[in-house]
Amino acid sequence: MKKVVMLASMLATLLVLSGCSTAYYAAMEKVGIHKRDILIDRVEEARDAQIAGQQEFKDALDQLSQLIGFHGGDLQGRYEALNSQYEDSKKAAADVSARINKVELVAFDLFNEWDDELKQYQNKKLRAESKQKLLDTKRQFDALVKVMRRAESKMPPVLRVLQDNVLYLKHNLNAKAVGAISGEFSVLQQDVEQLVQDMNRAIADSNQFIAAIKQS
Repeated sequence: MKKVVMLASMLATLLVLSGCSTAYYAAMEKVGIHKRDILIDRVEEARDAQIAGQQEFKDALDQLSQLIGFHGGDLQGRYEALNSQYEDSKKAAADVSARINKVELVAFDLFNEWDDELKQYQNKKLRAESKQKLLDTKRQFDALVKVMRRAESKMPPVLRVLQDNVLYLKHNLNAKAVGAISGEFSVLQQDVEQLVQDMNRAIADSNQFIAAIKQS
């Protein structure tokens, strides 16, 4: 499904860039891809972004740990590795946020369409069943986004600490400076571990939501 969505997305690129979501959805539907399919794909992308993001943060923590424990040799090289990993973590965090935003956008459009189409039913029993399914799906989705956003909220504080350490080392690259930042390492480690834990829950919940939608 993801490959099909990617190909269809390429065909609708100009529509996406123009910000015309209605035309974009229409173009996707012409190749058999509906909002439900797009939602599944975007939840998968957000999940994958979180998997990549948590690894970047763990790698940044590892780079800082190596620098703190480094005795002698090329401190500049260790600093550059830490700075590079910090930049990768920052990009990963931005990607996670962007992916969650896209998930919320298509879900909002899907649920609005679903709600509008309830009025088209002639069969009251079928309408009631569809409405209940909509409510259940919305509840599942709201719970998923809440978990995603909680994990997302843990990223900026970690990035700020990493940035402070990188900036401090940039202008004070010596053994004394390394010693000065080592005292904060345990706190940063706890923050990263909590971030990873929250992301793991969001990843697990994403998988459950995807499975539930595919079975519906």
